[in-house]
Amino acid sequence: MINIVIADDHEMILEGLESVIKNDDNLKIVGRGFNGKEVISLVNTYPVDIVVLDINMPIMDGIETTKLLKERNPNIKVLILTMHDEIAFIRSIIQARANGYILKNKGKEELLIAIYRILDGKDYFSDEVTQSIIANLRSDHVVGDIRLTNREKDVLYLIAEGLTTLEISEKLNIASTTVETHRRNLLEKTGVKNSKALIKFAIQNGYSKPL
Repeated sequence: MINIVIADDHEMILEGLESVIKNDDNLKIVGRGFNGKEVISLVNTYPVDIVVLDINMPIMDGIETTKLLKERNPNIKVLILTMHDEIAFIRSIIQARANGYILKNKGKEELLIAIYRILDGKDYFSDEVTQSIIANLRSDHVVGDIRLTNREKDVLYLIAEGLTTLEISEKLNIASTTVETHRRNLLEKTGVKNSKALIKFAIQNGYSKPL
């Protein structure tokens, strides 16, 4: 029997996952959570083979949860199930060492295919996610040896203008969690330690005004 933990902050999504998974005799849901903290607790309580979770969850999001799971339980597989196909999220999930990434708008068949592919020791990324990766590789902008996507450039411009995460979120019409993901990626790519140093980098490299 394959033991699974599912996590999402929407009850309807959890019910949908349960309805798919419970119809497979080889799969068993041993726990469900509404945030990453609950996932960690469940993994510490039950033997778990794979965790299926969303990115946007309160208290501890899917990215931080994945990082923590992989640090403490490297043998547990992680499948991300989300609505986001932006390259920033994909990159963060790959860096967190998730084993798969599929979109919520896909059918139940892909969920089961992804679960079994991952349990077989392989990674699984939906076609849309793969296409986003390819498109990003083709459109990256380079600052020295640093590659910035168009959205990362937008966020960097606005950071240089002194805008907060909430203000950038409203300006670009994206979620605050998305802005924070871009901010983390920018810090990692540029090698600077904080927002003040990131602003200095932006000014030095011509990113002192928004697009």
